[in-house]
Amino acid sequence: MSEAIEVDIADLPGVGPATKAKLEAGGVTTILDLAASTMGELVDSLNIADETAHNLIFEAQKLLKEKGYLEKDLVSAQELFERRSKLLKCTTYSENLDNLLAGGIETQAVTEFYGEFGSGKTQICHTICVSAQRPVENKGLAGSVLYVDTESTFRPERIVQIAKAHEMDVDEVLNHIHVAKVYNSSHLELIVKALGTLIQQNNIKLVIVDSIISLHRAEFVGRGTLAERQQKLNGIMHRLKRVAEIYNIAVVITNQVQATPDTFFGDPTKAAGGNIIGHASTYRIYLRKAGQERKAIMIDSPCHPYGDTNFMVTDGGVTDPAEKKTTSFKSKPTEKKVGKNTSKDDDSE
Repeated sequence: MSEAIEVDIADLPGVGPATKAKLEAGGVTTILDLAASTMGELVDSLNIADETAHNLIFEAQKLLKEKGYLEKDLVSAQELFERRSKLLKCTTYSENLDNLLAGGIETQAVTEFYGEFGSGKTQICHTICVSAQRPVENKGLAGSVLYVDTESTFRPERIVQIAKAHEMDVDEVLNHIHVAKVYNSSHLELIVKALGTLIQQNNIKLVIVDSIISLHRAEFVGRGTLAERQQKLNGIMHRLKRVAEIYNIAVVITNQVQATPDTFFGDPTKAAGGNIIGHASTYRIYLRKAGQERKAIMIDSPCHPYGDTNFMVTDGGVTDPAEKKTTSFKSKPTEKKVGKNTSKDDDSE
């Protein structure tokens, strides 16, 4: 959904000029922003009772359901199947990776790529910045991109290389990528909170957060701050998920890894952020180096089979290895561990 709803917040029951002004001061400027808000956010920004905040969100969501922008409380599986068959999917320019993702990066979902440095996370992000601007009939999203850069890894010259390789207008591609350079975790929270306005103003169809945890990992040090860190990450992840569903956009996040040195069998590398990020991500893909190539492994998905595939990073972005377009599917991988987990970044929710 890209068009704005022709209803003012003040038209909702219980919202007068004073309440509208408070909402706008708190960054809630549209019905969609209000529907994606949490009760805690409204209570804090408006200094109102829990019941009042609940009613405001309920009325906004009720209106969206009546307009057909949100699903009804009860729908048949057949109707859900028909809706999901119409979801857009954005190509990664790698047929292998697209097959692993059953067509590409999906809208109304949060897709997480995690892996060590140099495994291809940022290269995938740069590539889909270009492919998302292709027409829908060419496996694009026909819209602009918001790139939230927390690690100072975005490079416009890389976009130029990829756009030229795929014979796209370089100036047009660059003009439709909006970069938000974020310097601390509080800034990231503000950007995520303002996503609704940014999406509508700039016709955003793809939001990329590269990476989701780097700032929190640097600012919240030690187990004494773990609970606070995880709660903040939880708020960000659920906000991203709600925005993806309400605005019908694709959300891609990258995540760092951590080592579990007490793992004697299997891969000791696992995603940072613990259960919070793991549960909030719709699709989770593990990237790792495989010589000159990169391997993508489907770790978690509600519908994809578990499998892995290879891809390469070239001047033209992500692509398939020469004469190797295969994806193998298998049962969910398991790890054998010995000893107690001593990872410092793990959490128990």
